[in-house]
Amino acid sequence: MSDTNKEVVDLVWGIPSGGGVPVSLFRRWSQGFVFSEAERSALEQFEGGPCAVIAPVQAFLLKNVLFNTEGSNWKDISEEEQRTVLCSTLSEILESACLNKTQAFHLATLPRAKTTDSSDITDSHPEPESSQPTDTQTALAAEELGFERFHSVIQKRTLRTVEELREAVLSLYDTWKNKFGVLLFLYSVILTKGIENIKNEIEDSSEPLIDPVYGHGSQSLINLLVTGHAVSNVWDGDRECSGMKLRGIHQQASVGFLTLMESLRYCKEMALVAPESPSEQARRVFQTFDPEDNGFIPDTLLEDVMKALDLVSEPDYVNLMKSKLDPEGLGIILLGQFLQEFFPNQDSVIPDSFPVYHYNGLKQSNHNEKVSYVEGTALVIGFEDPMVRTDDTPVKRCLQTKWPYIELLWTTERSPSLN
Repeated sequence: MSDTNKEVVDLVWGIPSGGGVPVSLFRRWSQGFVFSEAERSALEQFEGGPCAVIAPVQAFLLKNVLFNTEGSNWKDISEEEQRTVLCSTLSEILESACLNKTQAFHLATLPRAKTTDSSDITDSHPEPESSQPTDTQTALAAEELGFERFHSVIQKRTLRTVEELREAVLSLYDTWKNKFGVLLFLYSVILTKGIENIKNEIEDSSEPLIDPVYGHGSQSLINLLVTGHAVSNVWDGDRECSGMKLRGIHQQASVGFLTLMESLRYCKEMALVAPESPSEQARRVFQTFDPEDNGFIPDTLLEDVMKALDLVSEPDYVNLMKSKLDPEGLGIILLGQFLQEFFPNQDSVIPDSFPVYHYNGLKQSNHNEKVSYVEGTALVIGFEDPMVRTDDTPVKRCLQTKWPYIELLWTTERSPSLN
């Protein structure tokens, strides 16, 4: 195994105790990008683990289907459209991982000619391949390769321009679909980004990108695919903590990222979403004085909230607002009434309702074990209304990290699963 090969393996898989990566873990990650037969623009995930790669690819793929392709039915695309949109999506993610367009792009591929066990990842700039795989590629993709054998036969193909990259990715469509397509694409992103560049961005470079026990992808891996940067945090910009610089997100991505972990208070201030409107900023500031998310604050905190939002905060005016916002003298200020008073009829980037589609690539998490979208309607009511309450599912709690008072009405009898 070459030094470059070993560095990639160590970065992704770590150095497991006991002498190697478990067979079951490697098997779970050994799959290609496969479209669902029931939903032609949805990718399938065979087992737990590779969702860290498949889900970001699915997000960019849907963005491209919706906004970059012609046709009225984004859910029913032809085989040729599947090929085109998947390859353009993979190219887009690779381009975002490249630090600048003057650097080369690298693709991890299986060899196109007879190879031996001593083959390693090597720099090469081969002649353009045809769109069809060779017999050797097909045989290797179908072969039950073990962890060591698979990593010994990978080759690195170098492309100098974006045009060369897009042509090469398209020509390798069958490789991406075959058994090791997900891993080969992940390695391509890593090689294009640069191993040292990734190590410099990860908070703890000793932690592998794939958990050695459960097989889940790390936050750094997800951020790398979504934003092109392998930082370990999801807040805006960098932060200082006890003299340590903690790196976050510096630029909005073209697809969003929400996590159930925020609703569980394991992380806070998710990035990758649209800039705040004044009313959204007011809601966020109000909620910093309402850490339990009760939807109200003591009236004694009203002056502090108004000061934090640069509103008029003279004592006489604050007292007047207390009387207006709390006419019954209960001693509390409701979030909804506060927003209606200070931000009335403000144009919002959030509509009152919008369609939502839930995707889960695991067959066993879908009705009748068919990977398909679940359609619903989201209602954004601006404040908590106990008369309008649907469910308390993980899907809803995840969306509430962006829209705190959202309700979901699904067209199916059961709510979709995040698991």
